[in-house]
Amino acid sequence: MKKLLISALSILVICLGLLYSRDFIDSSSSGEKQTLTIFNWGEYIDPDLIKKFEAETGIKVVYETFDSNEAMLTKIQSGSTPYDLVIPSDYMIKKMKKLDLLKKLDHSKLEGFDNIDKQFINLSFDPNNEYSVPYFWGTLGIVYNKTKVPSDLKFEKWDDLWDARLENNILLIDGAREMMGIALQSEGNSVNDTNEVNLNLAEKKLELLHKNVKAINADEKKMLMINNEAWVSVVFSGDASAIMTENENMVYSVPKEGTNLWFDNIVIPKTSKNEDAAYKFINFMLRPENAAQNAKFIGYATPNEKAKELLPEDVTSDEQFYPDLSSIGKAEVYEDLSPEMLQLYNDLFLKFKINNRN
Repeated sequence: MKKLLISALSILVICLGLLYSRDFIDSSSSGEKQTLTIFNWGEYIDPDLIKKFEAETGIKVVYETFDSNEAMLTKIQSGSTPYDLVIPSDYMIKKMKKLDLLKKLDHSKLEGFDNIDKQFINLSFDPNNEYSVPYFWGTLGIVYNKTKVPSDLKFEKWDDLWDARLENNILLIDGAREMMGIALQSEGNSVNDTNEVNLNLAEKKLELLHKNVKAINADEKKMLMINNEAWVSVVFSGDASAIMTENENMVYSVPKEGTNLWFDNIVIPKTSKNEDAAYKFINFMLRPENAAQNAKFIGYATPNEKAKELLPEDVTSDEQFYPDLSSIGKAEVYEDLSPEMLQLYNDLFLKFKINNRN
């Protein structure tokens, strides 16, 4: 009888243990469902919108940032963090599709997708928006202090950056595609050029810029320009807008030889553990009032037509920041280069940066 009692107690303990384990797993799983992990560019969302989303949904947002599409891709491929949402650029979305890293969107779960201006839908890097939802778009150009630079410099051409009077007063973007693209376009070539002779000549031309370069950096350039610590900076249009808001002496120019026209979209990577929360966040950002708030805070052009109607007319009528896509002309979207060609771009840009320090 004693042995039977002990056996019965053992079975009871095991059962209670299993129940506890199941409850623990369920509660853990439930907790996981209440977390949304986002991977985005630095300073690329209004923090108040994240707080608002958390308050509305009860979902905790874990927010991480990257400084280049390539760095983002490496992290996604490693699988070290189960990101639910990522905001890559056009050519990288195409590459991630090829690498089978993205989930195809269920458009029946999207609310507000029809708020997006049709000119930003069905673009070449993602036909029919099977994998991505437009977030921001813009151009690459030059912002300069009109009270500091020589009056004859209007930066209507990239070659103005090489003017000897700008010694130690230019900030450059820390990006191989951007800087190699500028050197290529200044010579009438494409930002997607794969001719090795042209690419080596572009790097040599960048080396001639050394004396004018004050720094090669990322987000720091905004504060440096606002505080008049440099006269000129190569910037994306949204950064230019933010700088101009804080410093009335700043002017933004898009060189006539051409520019990079870029599009950043939201995607759901296959690492996602919380797809439902991902759709909730996408729909939250598609709401006109939220998209408009984000555009005001960041300074970039919104593709959300309904949100654009909520922005000041003097902003949306400025063709420097809201140009008609059909009239931009020589603007180019980065193409998904082969790994070998991308490595060459990176190697040449690294060579330029190393020589710039010497």
